[in-house]
Amino acid sequence: MNKNILLSIVILLASCSQSNIIYNPAAQILPQHIKSIFVKPFSNKTSIFAIEEKLTLKIIDEFVRNGHYNISNLENADGILEGEIKNYIMIPIQYDANMVPTLYKITMYYSIRMIDKKNNTILWEEDNLVANQIYSAPTLSGGMNEEMAREKLWDIIAKDVVKRTVEGFGSVTGVSNKKI
Repeated sequence: MNKNILLSIVILLASCSQSNIIYNPAAQILPQHIKSIFVKPFSNKTSIFAIEEKLTLKIIDEFVRNGHYNISNLENADGILEGEIKNYIMIPIQYDANMVPTLYKITMYYSIRMIDKKNNTILWEEDNLVANQIYSAPTLSGGMNEEMAREKLWDIIAKDVVKRTVEGFGSVTGVSNKKI
C-alpha cells in the first residue's frame, strides 16, 4: 500500500513540473542558410526629418558589433531586414514650480520584419514594437537635448533588433497583437 501512495506522489509531482506550467515557445531563429543580412533603410511615417537614416545606421553598427551575421549589400545578402518608424512622440512629463518642463519622454513605435531572399518569404514580423527614453531638460545638471536622447533611443532599438534577429521570438518586448 505504501508503494502505491509513494508512486502516486511521484506521478503527481512529475505532472506539476515547471515545463507544464510556463509557456516556453521554441525559438524562431533564422535558417542556417542565412549568413549575411542587408539592412534596408527604414521608412519613416513621422513628421521628424531624417530619423530613419540614423536609426538604420545604428542598427547596422550593432550587427557589426554583434558579429553573428555579416552585413552585406542587397545583391549578396541571404536575408533582408526592413522596418518602419510608425510614430514618434516627445512630451514633457514633469514641470517645475514655474510650469517649465524639466523631464521629457520620447516614445517611438516601429515595426520590423526579416525576409528570406532565397525563398522570397517573410521569416518573421514584429508589427508593434515600442521604445521609450526619458530624459532631463538640457538646462538641468546631467540633462540632455532631444537629439542626445534620440541617440540613446537608437541604441535601445538597435540592440533590440539585433537581439530579436539573433535570439529569436520573445527576446524583445513590444505591444503584440498575437494571442496565445
